[in-house]
Amino acid sequence: MDYSLKLLYFFAFLGGSVIFIYTLYIIYQNIKLKKILALPFKKEYKEYLKNTPYYEKLPPQDKEKIEKSILIFINTKQFIGIGLDITEEMKVIIAFYACLLLLHKNSCYENLNTIIVYPTAMIVSMLSHSNGIYTKDKFLIDGQSSNDTVIISWHDAKKEAYHLRYNNVIIHEFTHEIDFMSGEINGVPPLEKSKYHEWVQILFDDFKKLNNVALKNRDWNKYKILGSYAATNEAEFFAVVTERFFESPKVLKKHFPELYKELKEFYEIDPVKLLQV
Repeated sequence: MDYSLKLLYFFAFLGGSVIFIYTLYIIYQNIKLKKILALPFKKEYKEYLKNTPYYEKLPPQDKEKIEKSILIFINTKQFIGIGLDITEEMKVIIAFYACLLLLHKNSCYENLNTIIVYPTAMIVSMLSHSNGIYTKDKFLIDGQSSNDTVIISWHDAKKEAYHLRYNNVIIHEFTHEIDFMSGEINGVPPLEKSKYHEWVQILFDDFKKLNNVALKNRDWNKYKILGSYAATNEAEFFAVVTERFFESPKVLKKHFPELYKELKEFYEIDPVKLLQV
C-alpha cells in the first residue's frame, strides 16, 4: 500500500472518529436536556418569582417557557459564591432575568459557563495609559461580563430584582453576554441582515448624541434618563438602554420611541404593554 493511500485511510479514520464522538456528545446532551426538562419547577421557585415585576405578568405560554429555560440555565451553569453561600433564590432570580432577555430566542447562553456571585460591590484594578504614562486605578463595580463568565453583586441584584428601577445589574451583564454572541462586544447583538442597518443607525445615532452631551456635561435634557455611563462606549450604551427598556419602559418609549421600537423588535417583548405602566 503506497504512502498516499495510507494517509487517506488515516484521515478517513480520524474524520470518522470525530463524527462518532460528536454524535455521542449530541446524544448525551439530548438525554441530559430531557432529564432537566422532566424536573419539577419547585413551588419555592415560583414564590421567588412572584415578587418580581415581570413573572406574574407573562402570558401562560411564556411563563411555561421561561420556567423551562430557568431549569436549563441553573442545571447547566456553575454558580460560585465568593464570601457567601449560593442559594436557590440567587440561582432562580439570576436565571429569570437572564432568560427573560432570550425568552423568544433559541438560545440559553451556550458559551456561558460560570456565574460568580459576590455579597456586595467589588473593587477592581484597571491599568490605563496616556502619552506613555501608565496609571493603575481602582473602581467599584456591581457586575462584570467576560463572555464565558458573569460576575454579579447580590446586594445590588436582589435590591433591583424585586422592584422596577432604572438599573438592573443582572439585565446589564447578560445584555453584554448577548452582545458577545455576534462575535464581538460592540453594541450590536445577533441580528437578521435586513435589520442590521436600522439598528446601527438608530442606536449609534443616539449614542453619538449622548456622548456629545456627556463630553460637554450640559444640556442633558432627555439624555439624563440614560446617564453618563451609557456614553462610555457602544457596548455599555446597549446594556444601559436594555436596562431602561425593561426597568422604566414608559419613560424610554416617551423620550426615545425609535430606540424603544428597535429593542421591542429585537427582544420580541413590549414591556409597556406587558406591565401596563
